[in-house]
Amino acid sequence: MGDYNSNLWPSERAALVGTIDPDAYTSATYTSDYVNMTEFESLMAVLCAGNFTTDGAVAGQLYEATSSSGAGATAISGKAITGLDTTGDTDKQAIINLRADELTTTGSMDWVALVVTITGTVDFGATLFGFDPHYGPASDNDLSSVEEIITT
Repeated sequence: MGDYNSNLWPSERAALVGTIDPDAYTSATYTSDYVNMTEFESLMAVLCAGNFTTDGAVAGQLYEATSSSGAGATAISGKAITGLDTTGDTDKQAIINLRADELTTTGSMDWVALVVTITGTVDFGATLFGFDPHYGPASDNDLSSVEEIITT
């Protein structure tokens, strides 16, 4: 892993590389942007759940694939949110951490996404952050939708 440098801004160590934009989602499966893990040492996926309908539930799983379009996508063992639902999980968050060396080493499974399954209706959003880039500041890899980075 890269060495920590206290002189770096957080945005130089972590990039916003994937999202599922916050909204009221209904029963379906939603997939974040796929992240190229050859660029980073690690990834953190954050799922934020808001309000649930009476039958609402949300679960998330990291998937690895061979391309940015999700070709050959396969669930990554041990990288799942067990599920949030109406039994006290309103306005809660769940985090999944992943190191690049946890990916399948054969078949170029270099791309990772968060796949979220909803039952009922759930207000939620998710973000994926890539940490400790191999080259340049992490912000060089931010999604094009990142509008501003303030450092001073």
